[in-house]
Amino acid sequence: MNKTPFTDVHIALGAKMHEFAGFNMPIEYSGIIDEHLTVCNGVGVFDVSHMGEFWVKGPKALDFIQEITSNDASVLSVGKAQYTCLPNDKGGIVDDLLVYRYEDEKYMLVVNAGNIAKDWDWCVSHNTAGAELENASDNIAQLAVQGPKAVAVLQRLTSVDLSSIPYYAFTTGEFAGCRNVIISNTGYTGAGGFELYFYPGDAMTIWNAIFEAGRPEGIKPVGLGARDTLRLEMCFCLYGNDLDDTTSPIEAGLGWITKFPEGKRFVNRAELERQKKEGVSRKLCSFEMIDKGIPRHGYEIADGEGGCVIGAVTSGTMSPLLKKGIGMGYVKPRYAKPGTELYIRIRNKDLKAVVVKGPFRK
Repeated sequence: MNKTPFTDVHIALGAKMHEFAGFNMPIEYSGIIDEHLTVCNGVGVFDVSHMGEFWVKGPKALDFIQEITSNDASVLSVGKAQYTCLPNDKGGIVDDLLVYRYEDEKYMLVVNAGNIAKDWDWCVSHNTAGAELENASDNIAQLAVQGPKAVAVLQRLTSVDLSSIPYYAFTTGEFAGCRNVIISNTGYTGAGGFELYFYPGDAMTIWNAIFEAGRPEGIKPVGLGARDTLRLEMCFCLYGNDLDDTTSPIEAGLGWITKFPEGKRFVNRAELERQKKEGVSRKLCSFEMIDKGIPRHGYEIADGEGGCVIGAVTSGTMSPLLKKGIGMGYVKPRYAKPGTELYIRIRNKDLKAVVVKGPFRK
């Protein structure tokens, strides 16, 4: 398995390790519920160095990004980031990702760890604009420092005014004595905080400095288990569960990152534009369990009339905050309205649930 610069630290700290996207990653340390609540109430640190990063450079950089992504990158000024996706030519999604405008003619794409090779091949094969592409995934490490106390901890380690960086904006500066660190007001938890991008050679310097600075706040390392429960409470989609090569961004409720400005001709634009105007045959909905039970990926969703299967759970868990089962899944549009009662088929029993408007954690 591949390692991140922090793999040996995770093992030394006694983390429960498991393969994820080809990497040996920490799933949990003190327990998923404890780590989840640490991020919601304090500050936690995620190793996300397994994520992929591509540089897109040159005078054709924006043209390339406009051709392969669903959102409108032309609105990005230097220092801004944007959530978007790579539509495929069959109505689905190659991946969801972040686009950073680093300089006038230099962008960074941050892609999911499990899709690095697939995304790179897609970008190379669709680079009709002639942009300069560089796969920098092995040369960039990343930590996500998340929670309401994250800003106070991180501010002790940099002269950059973190309060001046709006949501989905970033800057590059010195952090913990290390130069050229990208400090980004983004995250996958809904609890606030920053994501830091840096050279792997600076990894342990930054790790040690963050944990020393955060000692008064009770800072803790957090694994991928709590990362999943945190993102699900916010109804953030996970590629491979809620998004894949067969799900369109319109079906997934991502119409807000699917833009159709004049002159932007991107992959599968015509079909996605038609879906946005005419509607889709299924929609991603979020639901809470009424009966006691934990929904899991792949469980069938049945209607409240004749017990007919109308969809499937794509993500599900026991919410550490709500202390009830929550989930998301694709159903026919008429069943996706808040207040609609559904049944989740768990071990051959139909347990009642209700569709709610996300996120679960307000």
